[in-house]
Amino acid sequence: MDFQTMTQQAKEAMDILLSAANPRPGALMVLGCSTSEAVGSRIGSNSSKEAAEAILAGILPAVKERGLILAVQGCEHINRSLCLEREDAGKLGLTEVWVKPHAHAGGAMITAYYEACQAPCMVEGLMSRATLGMDIGDTLIGMHLRPVAVPVHSPLRRIGEANLVLAYSRPRYVGGPRAQYEQQLR
Repeated sequence: MDFQTMTQQAKEAMDILLSAANPRPGALMVLGCSTSEAVGSRIGSNSSKEAAEAILAGILPAVKERGLILAVQGCEHINRSLCLEREDAGKLGLTEVWVKPHAHAGGAMITAYYEACQAPCMVEGLMSRATLGMDIGDTLIGMHLRPVAVPVHSPLRRIGEANLVLAYSRPRYVGGPRAQYEQQLR
């Protein structure tokens, strides 16, 4: 698997997710990615800076174009803390933690994003406030998604060698038999 193909797959995954979710500007997106899985190794065993940069190259243009807030999840070695721009963390009132990710504690993806941010900020969690998410390599981002999570059934099933799972959230239905619902609230 070459890195140019990973960039194209990440771009395609992003297009599929955005088409399904149709997020508003300012929506919070969570990305979890095992670059080890993407290059065909077991999660946590073969971090790849090149894979991280290739995947980010497919995702970041759409994030910026749509005005989304991206939070990238680290691995269990930093308690799945996340990186996002300091300004966005402040706007969202998220709790900052003191850690700098690297390839073997956090992973290559969060490290690449930390280095790409203008003013990176590490936070403890998103308090289940992300409205869309991309999980590359079974990194378990569900804890960061707002209920109700809706899976996106995509024809694209992998980025590199890693499993791909896409999801967005919708508001909960409330009310009884007489309640009415807007078809599209976003």
